[in-house]
Amino acid sequence: MTLQERVGREVIVWAEEVGALTMQFTEVLRKLPRVLPIVGSVRRWRATLEQMLVIGVRALPLVGILSLCTGFILALQGVMELRRFGAQQFIVEVVTIGFIRELAPLVTAVAVSGRSASAIAAEVGSMVATEEIDALHVMGLNPVEFTLAPKYLATLITVPCLTVLSALCGILAGYVFLHFDLDMSFRFYFHAVVESILLRDVALAIAKSFVFAAIIVQVGCLEGLRLRGGPEGVGRSTTAAVVKSIFLVVFTDLIVTAIVYLTGWSSLG
Repeated sequence: MTLQERVGREVIVWAEEVGALTMQFTEVLRKLPRVLPIVGSVRRWRATLEQMLVIGVRALPLVGILSLCTGFILALQGVMELRRFGAQQFIVEVVTIGFIRELAPLVTAVAVSGRSASAIAAEVGSMVATEEIDALHVMGLNPVEFTLAPKYLATLITVPCLTVLSALCGILAGYVFLHFDLDMSFRFYFHAVVESILLRDVALAIAKSFVFAAIIVQVGCLEGLRLRGGPEGVGRSTTAAVVKSIFLVVFTDLIVTAIVYLTGWSSLG
């Protein structure tokens, strides 16, 4: 196979991936009102609450611990480098802006991808393997309404909340390190954090978390629906879901950050 053939084949594969995700996205938007509270079905809303517990609440310890460790590392490395230039006073801005703009949504998305994308792919894949999806089709029911829509809404609600928790934990970890290393008071640190936070940075982080949440649940469900080959297929499906969701999250974050940088949006006063 020539290089051109390999490149062409990969382009076709990725085009199929984008097309499948787009079709699945439009279908879930059509069925999303069915899982909303008040206007939707009570059973679907209960399923959404259960998914919020599984995807969001049970991920709190993991996201919190990862954010604390990341915040501590960021503060440690920042102080080490800024001390060389006598600019330790800027470490609070480095930790705060770094977490609000980038690390909080990214750490949260990676943690949720590892936990939930694989679980969603395994659950949906098991339904495919046991022909439950086919049974729903035979009964005239849309599998998207039963499988994807509750998970989609639950992820869209919980991931932004986890992002806020991640930012708080990362900033708190920065204070713990700076308190012991530079004897910085909480009042001074809190004031510097408030001065560093901008509303547009918070809005950007929340917007990223919504996009990342959609990517995670979309990829997880798509890989589950594509399951072939029984138990071995479940393993391949969960692995592909985690790898693809993390890659797409990081790639999307790169595109958004590049757009923010090129437009000069982050430097606006």
